[in-house]
Amino acid sequence: MSKSIQKSWIAGLLAAFTASICCIVPLLTVIGGAGSASTYLSWVEPYRPYIIILTAILFALSWHQMLTRKPVQKDDCGCDVQTNGFMKSKKFLLTVTIISALLIAFPYYSNFLYAAQKSTTNISSKSKKLETAELSIQGMSCAACTNHIDGGLNGISGIAKSTTSFENRTTLVSYDPDSISADSISKKIRKIGYKNTVIKK
Repeated sequence: MSKSIQKSWIAGLLAAFTASICCIVPLLTVIGGAGSASTYLSWVEPYRPYIIILTAILFALSWHQMLTRKPVQKDDCGCDVQTNGFMKSKKFLLTVTIISALLIAFPYYSNFLYAAQKSTTNISSKSKKLETAELSIQGMSCAACTNHIDGGLNGISGIAKSTTSFENRTTLVSYDPDSISADSISKKIRKIGYKNTVIKK
């Protein structure tokens, strides 16, 4: 495998990982109990389709170079010159291509990897009644984004539970109005990295 092929698949693998990092990191942070830690990667989400296209181009280039490269060289005795190890073979490139495809497809099977989240209720015992706020969310690119939002909200003082729907593009939040307001919740979600509008208090 030539250096140009190697550079192409390395760049393709990195691009594939970058394309799904906004979905992979929320899983890792939810498992680690630090849902809001993935906030800083939310900027990747709007660019995900373009990064996927870049990944496809890089791997198409790698395979083109692999399949059109010159035949194995011969030495003076007519024997094959061993220039190709496993990491320079078609099998290795196929393995890397499959790994990249799995990374790109991560949002479509990530829900199976999430354990049921336990909401941390920080509600004052003096609170007599919880209220529910519904917010319209913009910027979610995959189902794993719901865990990004809920992981960032659950545990905040005054919030009893946060449930985000990727299909409806909404977040329902049960909260103590004596501790936090719907507008404050909206600001928290913006801080996590998603534009939103309060549609129901």
